[in-house]
Amino acid sequence: MDTSRLFRTSGTLAATAALLISAAVSGTVVPGAAAARPRQVGDPGSFASLLPPEAAEAADEQAAPPELAPLPVAMPPVLRPYYDQRLAWHSCGGKRADFECATLRAPLDYDAPRSHEDVKLAVSRKKATGPGKRLGALMVNPGGPGGSAIGFLQEYAASGYPAAVRAQYDMVAMDPRGVAASQPVTCLSDKEMDAYAQVDTTPDDPAEVRELVASFKKFAQGCAARSGKLLGHVSTVEAARDMDVLRAVLGDDKLHYVGASYGTFLGATYAGLFPSRVGRLVLDGAMDPSLDARRINRDQTAGFQTALASFAADCAQHEDCPLEGGRPDVAGVRLKQFFDRLDQHPLATGTSRRLTESLATTGVISAMYDETTWPILRKALHNAQTGDGALLLRLSDLYYERDQRGHYTNLMPANSAVNCLDLPPAFRGPAAVRRAVPDFEKASPALGASFAWSALSCAYWPVRATGGPHRIPARGAAPILVVGTTRDPATPYPWARALASQLSSGRLLTYDGDGHTAYTRGSRCVDGAINDYLLTGTPPPASRKCS
Repeated sequence: MDTSRLFRTSGTLAATAALLISAAVSGTVVPGAAAARPRQVGDPGSFASLLPPEAAEAADEQAAPPELAPLPVAMPPVLRPYYDQRLAWHSCGGKRADFECATLRAPLDYDAPRSHEDVKLAVSRKKATGPGKRLGALMVNPGGPGGSAIGFLQEYAASGYPAAVRAQYDMVAMDPRGVAASQPVTCLSDKEMDAYAQVDTTPDDPAEVRELVASFKKFAQGCAARSGKLLGHVSTVEAARDMDVLRAVLGDDKLHYVGASYGTFLGATYAGLFPSRVGRLVLDGAMDPSLDARRINRDQTAGFQTALASFAADCAQHEDCPLEGGRPDVAGVRLKQFFDRLDQHPLATGTSRRLTESLATTGVISAMYDETTWPILRKALHNAQTGDGALLLRLSDLYYERDQRGHYTNLMPANSAVNCLDLPPAFRGPAAVRRAVPDFEKASPALGASFAWSALSCAYWPVRATGGPHRIPARGAAPILVVGTTRDPATPYPWARALASQLSSGRLLTYDGDGHTAYTRGSRCVDGAINDYLLTGTPPPASRKCS
């Protein structure tokens, strides 16, 4: 898989996992319970495109990442109308009548604002419940990129965050540009997405390589045809600037924020651009902005291998474990053999769709984000051994946000659009992937080839990347709390250490555990440290560790 398919956050995933567990026990599958899921500046590709592929890749790897420079504190007059706008709040209605909704205007292009091109960004909030002094707005973002922040707020954060936090903060979310309710990027029809999701990502011969490349090209061309100018203006830098407009419109001098997974990159980017406006920032499941796309994909491959080892060890403690002995080394071999069999003989699922190797791989990856989903994966793999691929297919569908009517959200189109704009592609052609596969397979024998080949997708993107790897010092910012989980599959723990060290005011909080992100996932130590920081502004002691 690639950076356009992997970033997720827990959000309501734990609740969805609980529903799936009960469904698996009863022998049914729960229809689409919505789960919130959980990068830069400059244009390094401008000269690399003139070089041979090998030389261009070497240039990408050897260039020292620059620092993200803050924007001028003085506001350009041309942006004043955006910062001075008033939001027309109204009830969101229906089942969300206890939330308020509004629309924020932002320039499509901050360098050349034109009112007739403005993007319209969906915003929602739930006001502080009291008791206690109101501390302002607390923006939340569940990651992705492509996850709906509004969905995360309304389905989880506004009820699942600690009561003390909800008492003193207005809980606020804005879907980033190109995402969900904010002028969503669109690329393919639902039927075309079905075909895209099941294309073989471990090609065995030139014909299968051509088929995979053709699928990437079709996806990219569909995005260009359906999304127009917006496709070139969904970068993380632009989304961070939108957040500053919303901060001002809400009447806050400082931004208070909790971001998970990709949301940490969005929050760190905000801090880098507007260090003097940083309030209390929690960056949970942190990304390292100094890495290029290839390194990100390679690190994630190793991260998911670590999660697989933890799953295997846990699996061995249960009688229904479908992995022989549960040993991590044996589990990886068995899983690869399972994928290889599916490559030749996809499984029936009780529907017109069959479980292919690619869909099964996605299903396994989906279950790695939260250890509460491991019982589902055990049952799904056990069922698959008896010829029933339905539950593993359901896990894959949850990952892609496909409901049982066959409809996809815009998670994947938005994910690709942001990632491919933020970083130059990991690979520039099939030959580069072939050279890299052994390194990826070393990181994960079962998943490495799929991760490497999927990382080719941005090579065919219709818009040149506007960003690149960089460091974010955010000098002058108030203390920023960076949270890392030691066995996080999607945002490996070293990334949290790296981001905390880059940020001049970064403070690292470590959770020794499994799964993706740490806040509100059951650790009283983690939740207590974050809650104290949000409520008092005092971060935990340096290098605090929790379990």
